[in-house]
Parts: sequence; structure tokens; C-alpha cells
Amino acid sequence: MQQDKHPEYRPVVFRDRSAGYAFLTRSTATSDRTIVWDDGETYPVVEVEISSESHPFYTGKARTVDSEGRVARFERRYGGEGGDEGQGVGASG
Repeated sequence: MQQDKHPEYRPVVFRDRSAGYAFLTRSTATSDRTIVWDDGETYPVVEVEISSESHPFYTGKARTVDSEGRVARFERRYGGEGGDEGQGVGASG
């Protein structure tokens, strides 16, 4: 393996700016900013816009699709409860 080809892999703190959440992990990401972590050590800190603490999918605040309303609207627009079998597109009658 060639030396000096791989970036340094070290502990880094990632901080979610929107949620105020931070976590320590290992990464090759670099930063000029540092933070003193809970263990008293100083680590580089990388600011991120979104993490699992603020992403709508993981927080349960995702916008839900009103599928029941869509079905009801479809039935109102194109006919009732499916009682018109055989009366589909192209049927003469």
C-alpha cells in the first residue's frame, strides 16, 4: 500500500446547527474549528445542516399523504364504490 495517499482518519464532532445536536465519531472530514467534548478532549467540529435529530423522516414530523382523502376524491370524481363494472373506458352503453 502506498503511503501518504490516504487522508487522516481521526475522531471528529459533527454538530447539527438546526437541532443543536452533536455527536462524536471517526471521519476524514477536516475543519479549522474545534470543540471541547464531554471527555475533556478537543476535537475538530464539522457543522452540518441536517442530521437524524432534525430530519423529518427520523423525527416523525414528516408530511403524511392523506391517501384516504385522495381515494374519496377519486371516487367522487370518477364514480362511486366500483358498482359500475363493465362500464370502464371505451365501454358502450
